Amino acid sequence: MSQEQLLQLGFKFGKNGAHSARSMMIEELKHLLLSRDKSAIKSDYEDDIINFNLLHKPTEKSRKLTYRHLVDLYSLDTQVTLFNVFRKWWELDENAQAILALQLAVARDPLLRSSTEVILQLEPGERLARETMEAFLAKDDPERFSPASLKSFSQNINGTWTQAGFLIGKAKKYREIPKMSYVNVAYALFLGHCHGLSGQRLFDSFWCQMLDQDKETLYNLAYRASLRGLLNFKQASDIVEVTFPHFELSGA
Repeated sequence: MSQEQLLQLGFKFGKNGAHSARSMMIEELKHLLLSRDKSAIKSDYEDDIINFNLLHKPTEKSRKLTYRHLVDLYSLDTQVTLFNVFRKWWELDENAQAILALQLAVARDPLLRSSTEVILQLEPGERLARETMEAFLAKDDPERFSPASLKSFSQNINGTWTQAGFLIGKAKKYREIPKMSYVNVAYALFLGHCHGLSGQRLFDSFWCQMLDQDKETLYNLAYRASLRGLLNFKQASDIVEVTFPHFELSGA
């Protein structure tokens, strides 16, 4: 898949990302999606946030900024393939929602996506100092961000990984291995599928690696996803086949 095709599907590329402003705002996202069914369109969410102040923001400016941030991270548009699949699967498992939101945010925010490297290098229980994330963000271009910006970006990024369960703690952050749902594995496989991967390469992809689960767990959850009709999964020894018969890639 070319970058242009991936952009059409809903992926984003570049250096900057939504986490320069806020975290993934999981509670606001949950509240927003709870208020509408799957048929909602982008303008419905815009009305809910800006005109009806569903998310209880204090000013019109903050409502507009919240809407823009949520669109940056999730698109909120069922015409965008990544959000369309995300929204169809959102209500299947409430326990999967925070990681599902993280998965879509990682696909759409290059800044957050780059931080995956830092998180996955940590051992369970190992502390992540904010300065570690700051140093990572600054390593390729030390003059790019001011110290204040690096601190803010790191707080936003670490906050998102905490909301998704990969970190625990408030002032001090420690690595945690969250429990995965079949929905999360199905979405990871779909993201790899969007990149043109198939078979075993799907399970070796960045999108499955970021879930930080062993291969047997990924296979078991993929099988559970197939039983629920999210995908087709077949395995014979080391040969695996995964297809998504219900979704056509509009960017392909």
